[in-house]
Amino acid sequence: MSTYVFKLPDLGEGTVEAEIGEWHVKVGDVVAEDQIIVDMMTDKAAVEIPSPVGGRITALNGEAGDMVAVGSELIVFDTDADAVPAETTPAEDKQAEAPAPVVAAAVAPAPAVERDAGEKALASPAIRRRAREAGIDLSVVPGSGAKGRISREDFDAFAAGHARPTAPAPASRQQATGIEEIKVIGIRRVIAKRMAEAKRNIPHFSYVEEVDVTELEALRKHLNGRKDADKPNLTYLPFLALALARVLKSFPQCNALYDEERGVIVRHQAVHVGVATQTPDGLKVPVVKHVEALSLWGAASEMRRVSEAAKEGTASKAELTGSTITITSLGKLGGIASTPIINAPELGIIGVNKAVERPVVLNGAITVRRIMNLSTSFDHRFVDGYDAAAMVQELKNMLEHPASIFVDEN
Repeated sequence: MSTYVFKLPDLGEGTVEAEIGEWHVKVGDVVAEDQIIVDMMTDKAAVEIPSPVGGRITALNGEAGDMVAVGSELIVFDTDADAVPAETTPAEDKQAEAPAPVVAAAVAPAPAVERDAGEKALASPAIRRRAREAGIDLSVVPGSGAKGRISREDFDAFAAGHARPTAPAPASRQQATGIEEIKVIGIRRVIAKRMAEAKRNIPHFSYVEEVDVTELEALRKHLNGRKDADKPNLTYLPFLALALARVLKSFPQCNALYDEERGVIVRHQAVHVGVATQTPDGLKVPVVKHVEALSLWGAASEMRRVSEAAKEGTASKAELTGSTITITSLGKLGGIASTPIINAPELGIIGVNKAVERPVVLNGAITVRRIMNLSTSFDHRFVDGYDAAAMVQELKNMLEHPASIFVDEN
């Protein structure tokens, strides 16, 4: 037997260890070179690890949730000839290289790749998560990719014709006695660790202010009614992001990161806005880079793009890192007020609560206005209460008079 020991490689960005997210193989499986064998979780993202060789797996070191140091033994292969998957024949190679036929009316679907009974299907973590949620066994889903890998299009096509049946109503009410233990691994473990560290180490200063967004709502509806079909619907968030980029020029202490190891506050001229996004895997914060250089539609499009990538599990490390200040919003579930936890090493976070119509006194008369609260938190070690309040007041003024967001300062 020829043995090949595969050690966890350097996954970049100073990573010294990673967590096993999900094994796609088991001991005894025969795998091909470049076949995805395991998902490893860093503090930033999930990384699919392909097999460096073809062969039979003789040992897997660790299970889901275990931490593995970079350079540690991860998988052992038997690479003897009888353990290596057969290569394609020359005839198959020629067939694969032949140009696809041109179809005038429609493109024929790729043929389904057959799998042996119980054989694990090849798919990304995002597809596996969607399959679990939909109750679909991936082993029966045809895959059009290399070695039968299931693409998003393959899964969507299969799921469209296999809706999950509705569970029958219980015949009678009974006492519930079962329990479920869920191991805290992957993204949820990272979230728990970061939240605990941020709350424990950062003295949060929270400040809530109400904002009259009546004019902003009218502008938003007007622009949405005139937009091109390829543009996203505007929410309040791109307006807020652009207003932040303007306001932070006067409050650079709020657009900064604290490098605790060096004891240095790093102020940024660029405004990289993190957008807290709820995903099936938990909370992620994709980043819209250089908001100060974006148009309203550019900010809206980029917010949608990175948020969808985060939800689908396809966001890159670069798209999940580098924010200088974060916006968090629960939309219609936003409540009256909240106390958001700072996304360390940032120094501030802006929480958006739901906008509702309320009776207010305006110019001595009672009238109905659309009111939305901003719930903010700042690192009180480096942002004084006065400065935080002054920044929020400037932000409030811009949102209440949204035309000022687009006025050239020069």
